[in-house]
Amino acid sequence: MGSFSIVHVLIFAVVAILLLGGGRFSNMMGDVAKGVKQFKKGMAEDDDAPSKPAPRLDAQPPVTPNPDPNLQPMKDDRPHQ
Repeated sequence: MGSFSIVHVLIFAVVAILLLGGGRFSNMMGDVAKGVKQFKKGMAEDDDAPSKPAPRLDAQPPVTPNPDPNLQPMKDDRPHQ
């Protein structure tokens, strides 16, 4: 009762084409096709872009000198996981 059959879909398509006009419907479908092409092009460009190399796990962070010798490092009281 609540489902659409292929006949219902075809009737709806014919009514839509009659209401919108053939040229207008064709223009809409052309715009949809252009959008899909642009989307695919954008996805392909993302795949071609070089990715940054992964950071090395054994690399040490750079050591910066302490600008004020009177400053003491902060104590980290957070529990370690």
